[in-house]
Amino acid sequence: MSQQSSLLRPFRHATFRNIWVASIASNFGGLIQSVGAGWMMASISNSADMVALVQTSTTLPIMIFALAAGALADSFDRRRIMLSAQVFMLVVSTALAVAAWFNVLSPWLLLTFTFLIGCGTALNNPSWQASVGDMVPREDLAAAVTLNSMGFNITRSLGPAIGGAIVAAAGAAGAFAVNAVSYIAILAALLVWKRPKDDRTLPRESFARAIGAGIRYVGMSPNIGKVMLRGFAFGLSASAILALLPLVARDHVQGGPLTYGLLLGCFGAGAIAGAMTSSRLREKLSSEWIVRLSFAGFFLAALVTALSTSATITGAVLLIAGASWVWALSLFNTTVQLSTPRWVVGRALSIYQATTFGGMAAGSWLWGEIADAQDVSTSLIVAAFAMIAGAALGLRYALPEFKALNLDPLNQFAEPNLPLDLKSRSGPIVVMIDYEIAEQDIPDFLDAMTERRRIRIRDGAGQWALMRDLEKPLIWTETYHVPTWVEYVRHNMRRTKADAENGDRLRALHSGEEPPRVHRMIERQTIIPHDYERFKQQMDMH
Repeated sequence: MSQQSSLLRPFRHATFRNIWVASIASNFGGLIQSVGAGWMMASISNSADMVALVQTSTTLPIMIFALAAGALADSFDRRRIMLSAQVFMLVVSTALAVAAWFNVLSPWLLLTFTFLIGCGTALNNPSWQASVGDMVPREDLAAAVTLNSMGFNITRSLGPAIGGAIVAAAGAAGAFAVNAVSYIAILAALLVWKRPKDDRTLPRESFARAIGAGIRYVGMSPNIGKVMLRGFAFGLSASAILALLPLVARDHVQGGPLTYGLLLGCFGAGAIAGAMTSSRLREKLSSEWIVRLSFAGFFLAALVTALSTSATITGAVLLIAGASWVWALSLFNTTVQLSTPRWVVGRALSIYQATTFGGMAAGSWLWGEIADAQDVSTSLIVAAFAMIAGAALGLRYALPEFKALNLDPLNQFAEPNLPLDLKSRSGPIVVMIDYEIAEQDIPDFLDAMTERRRIRIRDGAGQWALMRDLEKPLIWTETYHVPTWVEYVRHNMRRTKADAENGDRLRALHSGEEPPRVHRMIERQTIIPHDYERFKQQMDMH
């Protein structure tokens, strides 16, 4: 299959196609709004720091609220969450347009509005990103993620230039009004989307427990951790160009809002080229080398932008920056999605976005501070060398390659019939599994148990331990705790087909005639009878 046909395969799925097209209109409005906000801040404030804070105010909410939004995305109807987020952003964008029309915007009020729009984006993004896997099959997921990046950057190639023209002709209020109207298409597409009925059989996790499960899963997944680190480093350093571009357009190349829009358009055009070439690049280079190439592209772009006084030269290197942006971020996103089962994908993506956008928010503030203290050129040069440091992280924390892991639910667990009348909240539950391991197989057994421990804790177990019987040294016992019976069932329901390889390996090492014996027990606190009266007196005193 050709590269182009492979990239376009997700469009065979009507839901993905409809929402993708609607998101084009919404992204157009968002980028036009960004041009209006960036240029308005440059017009009403002489502080480079305040101009850079426009980008910070948009990305900071993603860092702050992404994990909570991810927990909501995994626990509730993602379509309803996206509808709520889009309606909220429509209301805020309308209020921003009205405030700009009546000329009552101050720098801090403008930042408040952009922060609120960022809050809507923070709520929307995990549900949208997690829903891609609901709209297309797994084999089309990488292409769908790339198409999402390409769709955004199609609008980025044209939207900023159009936004610059709108700002030049109708002022920032016109740009804000266009953004408010742009939400109508995505709202219509979401309203007609008929999601499959939720087949959830277990009660919904509490909000706090859902957040804890997401953090635990990511913490026990080393490959996702590497993506988080590299995403933060990339966002921190690469944010310099976009944060300071209004000042580059105004002061370095002596342009106006249209010039600013055209420079952003060059960045977007480069991003489209990056999306079109990403599949071929993944065939020829490892994931780590693609990320290093992306850092190098931004290094070159930042350095030339810092020194250039020509809009043509600056626009040319922004093409490279745009391509590098898509290569890195689409690779990060795809790696997280392919490394995460559906039950936790919203939370994993939200943590990834929190770290990456947190890096962007921190970087936008940092480069604005340096530009205020020194100048824009100095800030961009410092950022360029920060990009080299980000690339060097790969020497120790190299990005993992894509793996064909089958993360579909294993669906082999059957809840046992118990003589005790347990409630879903009964607990704590202690599980013990006895293995008989021949002496020569102990090294392999311990290696398999290292992986088993990671899987257990990742999926919700606590107090995991491995013990050896002193009197029968061939007997090894794995033990772990879960807080309630329903959490024990949930723990087993989270097992994936990829995890089954570890279970098969352990059963193959077991040398007993019967399968490994599983003991399921509930903890009970007891009081020694002769201490009961003393205990009762103490309780009465309290």
